[in-house]
Amino acid sequence: MSVEVAFATVAGLRGALRAGETSAEALTQATLARIAELNPHFGAFREVIGDQALARARGLDAAGLSGPLAGVPVAIKDCMCHVDGTTACSSKMLEAYRSPFTATAVERLEAAGAVVVGKTAMDEFAMGSSCENCAFGVTRNPWDRTRVPGGSSGGSACAVGAGMVSAALGSDTGGSIRQPAALCGTVGFKPTYGRISRWGLVAFASSLDQIGPFTRTVEDAALLSSVMFGKDPLDSTSADVAVDDDLTQVERDPGVVRIGLPKQYRLAGANDPAVDAAVERAQQAFEAAGAELVEVDLPHTEYGIATYYVVATAEASSNLARFDGVHYGHRTPGVDDLVELYSKSRSEGFGEEVQRRIMLGTYVLSAGYYDAYYNRALKVRRLIRGDFDTAFEAVDAILCPTTTGPAFEIGAKTDDPLAMYLNDVYTVPASLAGLPAVSLPGGFAEVDGKPLPVGVQLIGRAFDEARLLRLARVLERSAEHHKTRPDLTAATLAG
Repeated sequence: MSVEVAFATVAGLRGALRAGETSAEALTQATLARIAELNPHFGAFREVIGDQALARARGLDAAGLSGPLAGVPVAIKDCMCHVDGTTACSSKMLEAYRSPFTATAVERLEAAGAVVVGKTAMDEFAMGSSCENCAFGVTRNPWDRTRVPGGSSGGSACAVGAGMVSAALGSDTGGSIRQPAALCGTVGFKPTYGRISRWGLVAFASSLDQIGPFTRTVEDAALLSSVMFGKDPLDSTSADVAVDDDLTQVERDPGVVRIGLPKQYRLAGANDPAVDAAVERAQQAFEAAGAELVEVDLPHTEYGIATYYVVATAEASSNLARFDGVHYGHRTPGVDDLVELYSKSRSEGFGEEVQRRIMLGTYVLSAGYYDAYYNRALKVRRLIRGDFDTAFEAVDAILCPTTTGPAFEIGAKTDDPLAMYLNDVYTVPASLAGLPAVSLPGGFAEVDGKPLPVGVQLIGRAFDEARLLRLARVLERSAEHHKTRPDLTAATLAG
């Protein structure tokens, strides 16, 4: 029994398993073999838990495959707790940390029959836009190894983009699912804040963080989401909102649709021409499907990045205070003075970008600056959400770019934090508003003779994921860019 796992879809693997064309163990073995072949070239996985994955697959086969994801191998981002292996957040601070429990979202995937094969690399503590801030090495883009995969969930995006796994979980705080999905040519879906439990997700910014899937297709994103959605008593921020029974019915006609085009997202010269072309094609696809295009006004968009980097760093400063060299995590040996212990342990355990954000967050929360920065940022955040509320009175979804261009070269922006932060200019607003958003492959830019993916983004109403995914499927059908694969031949990998 043999099924090709490279670039397979979740739906395809599930169908093969149900038809008896393969087994969970055979799929897991083939997946682990592909990871072993490709991961040395890309660094998508920080840790592979092969023995545990094979044992679980054998157990599923013995029990009889049941469940919507039974036997399907998946990967999870390194900031999601799992009892197998370590949960390091790609940081020296937690390099050897072993969680005594599994995150709810991952637990729900496993309850549905999924087989977790490993932890994917990320920017340390999810702080970054390029996956260059990992303490254990840089992750590379599957379309061009000299370029970044995006971040912070770059490992998950790369693993799916290179066909190592058909699906992986990431977390999105300001764009960390959607941005790397665009750069690696995958679907990246951030649900409404609170749709998926954050229990067991190591916190970066608690009012922004949301787990979501990377997949090859919209259908697969819906399949994984349907398993993870729902209230969790362990997470007080998870929403007690009914999940649509037809969430996975992405082929259903979305009906009469009005698509919003935000004028603030169409800045002359701001985007690579390939991005503008991708958005134009998406507009044409919606028009061909009978949708009406409507210009919408999101007047506070220009304050999005500044607002995000006040709110997110403030929450990061608070959340990461627990890593002090005393309770758990990295501890500098031979230090007796408590203040010195804190200082040395955190300086050694945290990387440069994490330290930068902790200091920024501590500053905006400090006496004399709290009202001027943090409180003001919260007020502007509410105005940004208000802009979306007004727009959604007139439209069903908003169409815009995911990023300003294709993947940039490794090292190109590491010395310029502000330039790096601007990578999230199109993804941050939806995160601040807590809205669901999905990035889809939109086409390719030709750079140095190589095709590099670019993405288009759809933003939907809160808790209206079923309609958003149907609209995403309209775009996916119109061009099928997701079927184009990167060149992973031996000659290319050797270059």
